[in-house]
Amino acid sequence: MSREYGQFCGLATGLDVIGERWTLLVVRELLIGPARFNGLLHNLPGIGPNLLTDRLRMLTERGVVEQTSLAGDGRARLYRLTETGEELRYPVLGLARWGLSFLDKSDTDGETRAEWGFLAVQAMIVQEAIPDVDEVYEFKVSDQIFQILVHGGEVTFERGEVQEPALTIECDAKTFVQVGARMISPFQAIATGDVRIKGDPEAVLRCSLMLGLT
Repeated sequence: MSREYGQFCGLATGLDVIGERWTLLVVRELLIGPARFNGLLHNLPGIGPNLLTDRLRMLTERGVVEQTSLAGDGRARLYRLTETGEELRYPVLGLARWGLSFLDKSDTDGETRAEWGFLAVQAMIVQEAIPDVDEVYEFKVSDQIFQILVHGGEVTFERGEVQEPALTIECDAKTFVQVGARMISPFQAIATGDVRIKGDPEAVLRCSLMLGLT
């Protein structure tokens, strides 16, 4: 049964679409990239196949998600965000950044995925601290590699390795979240060896400032 607020308000109507439990986390996974049903089910432990089916159906009916055929397998379906769904990127990143301040040690036993780091760095960007130099920062978080590219005062994000980054930061997923949530400082993590940095010290400072970590 659909539950709606029945209010003539953009926020209430938006919550009619994405306010149900698990829905925004499905959107989070698709902001990382298109995914198959079983991939979403694996990356969202606890949701269950029936509930995931319901959430995907609702998001598809609302035009937030669409299904496409997987190349080479006409029966397989790939879920991805529509243009309307992609408009949720910055609201979701803002909410993720806001939520970091509520994390504490009791949360560290929870599920952590390296792919979430790709969204975390996007959420952490301090716009007024974007460097005025063109350079690339590479992050190796557990088994995932992604980059922040700074060019002409603009920031973009890509997954995969990069040639000659100004800075490479390597750590596991849990440490990455702890640093982003300011549960530990970058310098503490470096001192204990949980974070390993290679590159220009000035680039380290510029990147730290841009991520609000100093």
